Amino acid sequence: MIKIRVQKLREDAIIPAYQSEEAAGFDLHAIEDAHIPAGERMLIKTGLAIALPKGYELQVRPRSGLAFKHGVTVLNSPGTVDSDYRGELMVLLINHGKEGFEIQKGERIAQAVLKEVIQAAFEPVESLDETVRGASGFGSTGR
Repeated sequence: MIKIRVQKLREDAIIPAYQSEEAAGFDLHAIEDAHIPAGERMLIKTGLAIALPKGYELQVRPRSGLAFKHGVTVLNSPGTVDSDYRGELMVLLINHGKEGFEIQKGERIAQAVLKEVIQAAFEPVESLDETVRGASGFGSTGR
């Protein structure tokens, strides 16, 4: 198990925890009440900062219940928190619903998953190898 150092930027911030023994993600909680009008987006603060180990990222993902019940989701899903970031964790939510959405302080607003990162070395070349698919793009492999 990897240990992640978490700093409460406010006394009332909620330290993340996995909700089941085999959960892939842990919940992030809002530190303040907020209102997201229909069709609008908003950065929601968590009151936490973290120190990820080098070679890892934190992926911020939507909570399925918020998406299904209210049309509220993470706009840049998955959002990435890099291992060298030390600022406050914030979640960019968008309300795709038809009504405004109220967030209550302490409410679970997103889930986060710790992932290993593999960095690549980019090698400029004059051409690439041929494949059956070639340059066929969007929708070219089926419906």
